[in-house]
Amino acid sequence: MALSTNSLLLLPKLLTPTQTQSPATFHFNHSRPYNHSSTTESSVSLWLHNENPKFKTNSANADKQEVEVNKEEEEYQVLTAIRSSYNDIVIVDTAQSRMLLLDSTHNVHSIRYKHQKWTNSYWDEFASLPPIVPEGPIAILGLGGGTAAHLMLDLWPSLQLEGWEIDEILIHKAREYFGLSDLEKHTQAGGILNIHIGDAFSPSVRISGGYAGIIVDLFSDGKVLPQLEEVTTWLELKNLLMPKGRLMVNCGGIDGTDVNNGIVHPNNTDDSWVYNPAIKALSEAFPGQVSWKKMPANFGANYLGLTGPLPEFTSWSAAVPGPLTANVKQWRPC
Repeated sequence: MALSTNSLLLLPKLLTPTQTQSPATFHFNHSRPYNHSSTTESSVSLWLHNENPKFKTNSANADKQEVEVNKEEEEYQVLTAIRSSYNDIVIVDTAQSRMLLLDSTHNVHSIRYKHQKWTNSYWDEFASLPPIVPEGPIAILGLGGGTAAHLMLDLWPSLQLEGWEIDEILIHKAREYFGLSDLEKHTQAGGILNIHIGDAFSPSVRISGGYAGIIVDLFSDGKVLPQLEEVTTWLELKNLLMPKGRLMVNCGGIDGTDVNNGIVHPNNTDDSWVYNPAIKALSEAFPGQVSWKKMPANFGANYLGLTGPLPEFTSWSAAVPGPLTANVKQWRPC
């Protein structure tokens, strides 16, 4: 549930866990800076930091995906803003999309476009997992607003998804503003999203028979959770899989710039995955059984990890729709 944004939306420190901001509409003129500060107690302040306002989806380095505003003037509506025990939650609505911004970085943790199903980010990649795992339940650790769940049940309506999210208030807001409750009803093909409130690393995540697949998208303050950089975490998650089950993981980015003092940064090399701590730990837990890919800079620059043997590209590509037919061929073994 995560990628990163510039500081277009900022929550004040006085926002308490029980305070929420009612819907308010703001017009941003892209030709000049604009400032609006509400005077209500649970105020949400918005101000422009450049002439072309952008939201960025979450990765751990500077070249992050940008959700850009292309019109000369765009209308933004803050649907709700509330502080929970885990997050500063802001939900923003535009003519093209609805976005969930979380934590002090206000990263985009979920997005739903109103006129297209594809996000052009790592959430789409998660929807390529079902054809390469056995039949059975698929867990999503870090459900957020349900971007991946929406797409997966749209493409694979018979799936049984088990979504885990630690923030109960976030789930309430996602049900209200992102249609998450629609996914909690059986599809005509029998698919459903079962939502669990709790720690994704708790023993209660374990199910009888194991998961066919586990999607891991766990971020806090713009970074992957530190547990994902530990080999023991991946060994524990490995034990939750059924035979031939797989993990697909959003591993965030790597630090640094592309060129430093004339030396090419590992971002530009074929083995740059070794500089991503999460993938490195994953590969130690699954020796010889991890593949990786990096999203393009304009689509997030996130590193993704996949466990199990490298799938056969021709059959995998034929089994997935839309842009995934080409995207799945970009995976490479570690």
